[in-house]
Parts: sequence; structure tokens; C-alpha cells
Amino acid sequence: MDIKEYKCPNCNGAVKFDSGSQKMKCPYCDAEFEIEALAEYRQMMAAPEKDSMLVDTSRAGSAWEDQDLVDLATGSCPSCGAELIGDANTIATVCPCCGNTQIVQQRVKGLLKPEYVIPFHLEKKTAVEALKQFYKNKKLLPNFFKEENRVGAIQGLYVPFWLFDAKSQGSMTFKATKVKAWSSGDYNYSKTDHYSVVREGNLSFEKIPVDGSVKMDDDYMDAIEPFDYAGLKDFLPAYLSGYIAEKYDVDVEASKERAIKRIKNSFESHFRKTVQGYSTLVKERAAVNVENGKVSYSLFPVWVLNTKYKNENYQFMMNGQSGRLVGKLPIDKGKAARYHLVFMFGIGAVLTVIIELLRIFL
Repeated sequence: MDIKEYKCPNCNGAVKFDSGSQKMKCPYCDAEFEIEALAEYRQMMAAPEKDSMLVDTSRAGSAWEDQDLVDLATGSCPSCGAELIGDANTIATVCPCCGNTQIVQQRVKGLLKPEYVIPFHLEKKTAVEALKQFYKNKKLLPNFFKEENRVGAIQGLYVPFWLFDAKSQGSMTFKATKVKAWSSGDYNYSKTDHYSVVREGNLSFEKIPVDGSVKMDDDYMDAIEPFDYAGLKDFLPAYLSGYIAEKYDVDVEASKERAIKRIKNSFESHFRKTVQGYSTLVKERAAVNVENGKVSYSLFPVWVLNTKYKNENYQFMMNGQSGRLVGKLPIDKGKAARYHLVFMFGIGAVLTVIIELLRIFL
């Protein structure tokens, strides 16, 4: 399998993308490079030396069964030679031996190349601090979740997104009422007028995002939006350096239905806001046609932490551009039971004191 990384022209160290300067930076000599310039340099130095070693490997373990290979893929780290193992969707990973980030070229063959990318703007330390604030004062959180090695396991992940452009045309009908109330003498009166309200129009949409990964919870992805498209860049593989990246496993055809649903919801929300001055408003029907659509493929930055507790998965996600976050935290049932006992004991003690005081003074 072919693996690609970026080397520093000065010291030959592994160069990574720096979210602060938006440039490639060497962590060893602190040299900074424009991404385009480094890519051109790498092309010039694209003829690597090849070493070989003849070793009898016939007894070195047993072969993988076909089923074992369904969800696994491997490649060699060009820096230290370690074997890299990832799942079927990983297109960039971190070598566990030398820490260098590798881009798995073989995994992206036969797939579409992203047109755009939003680079990470928030560093790992920012994500870690946000996670700590997220669970701060959560008394029932399991102790292991607060450990530094657990929090430090948060990973920067480029998530595949399909971006839909489309024009919509439609109409909506509402049932509405206006209620007028007044008093006369000893009587109260009310008058209700009923209306049928119709709205028709056109709306254009640009880059409606739909994530293309089965792993990523759609509700979580919606919750950490929006992404600021002012930060959208033309895709270059260098942006992946220093992070993990996933390829899409939900193709564009499978994503169309969700894109249309999002467009229709936005259409209805917009036209509902144009109807004002009524006491009540109920949607009766809506018809929306989406046409002249096109789609582009992009990678968006997300900080992710997955934790398994009591055979249940808990996930934390943060927008790697804006810092917007969402998560689900586990509860230590043992702590919950102890807090319940303490609470009930406290109530019992207070009631005992009150009863004793009443007995004394009454």
C-alpha cells in the first residue's frame, strides 16, 4: 500500500498542518512553509531510495482469513517502517511508533477526490479544555472519564460531507385565526375569524451539508453546525497531515433524500416566518420542488472522543472550526446510588430535627 507524508526540507522531520498559522510547520525546527510550495517541493523529490531485505516469512504467523480483512487495511509507515492498521474507511492515520501522520493513498483509489476542505482552526488543547468544561461539576461521571489519558485521547477527524446546491420552488397553505375579545356589562365576548393563508415563492440554496459517514451520528453532526464557508479551501492532501481522515461510505445518491429533507424544512421555516399578525397558525399543506441541483465533496474538521462504558458507547464532538460542541456523558450508577442514600439520609435527619422541635415546643 502506498503511504504519503510531508518532510521538512530543512531537517527532514515530519511536517504537519498548523491550524494557527494555516501553514505547514515542522515541530522540530519550527520552519513554516506554504502548502503549495511544499507540495511542489515534494514533487521535485518524488524519487525515493528503495531498500530491500530477503527474509523467510513463511513461518511468521498465519494468514488472515478473508472475513478478517473485510474491516481492516494495512500499510507501512515510510518513516519508521511500522505496520499501520486501520478500518476500512481510514484514509489518514497516526503511526503508533513514531507519531508521524501518514496519508493512506491506496484507500482513496476508486473514490472521488474532495473538492474542498475546511482546515482545523482549533488546536487539540482547546478541544481538551472544552471537554473538561463540558463535564465540569458532573458529580455522577465515572472517575476514569476524567483521567488525563482519557481526555487526551480526543482525536481530530476530517469528516466527509456532500454539499448540495439547489433551487426550490413551492407553496404552503396555513389555517389561521384572529381572536378579538371584549367585555360589555356583565358579559365577556370573543370573536374568532378564520383565514386560509397561502405563500408561494422560490429559494436558492448553496452548499447544504450532509455528512457522508455512517459512523457519524447525524443528530450530532447537525448539532455542531454551522460551518463557516468563508474558511472553505480548495482541497490539498497537505491539510490532512496531523489529523485522521475518513472516506465517505454513504455515497451521494444515498445522501440526496436527507439533503432534500433539509431543504424542505428550511423552505417551510422561511415561509412560516412571513406569516404574522394571527392568533393561531397551523400548516395545512406544503409542496416543494427541488431542481437544478449540483453537489460537491468536502472534508470538515471535527474533534471526536468515543468512550465505551458498561457496554454502551458515549460520544463527544466539537466543531474544529467554531468550537460548537455536543456530547453524551456516562453515569456511574454506584455514585448515583450513594448520592441518593446521602440525600435521603439528609432529608430524614432534617425531618427528625423538625419533629423533635415540635415535640419540645408544642
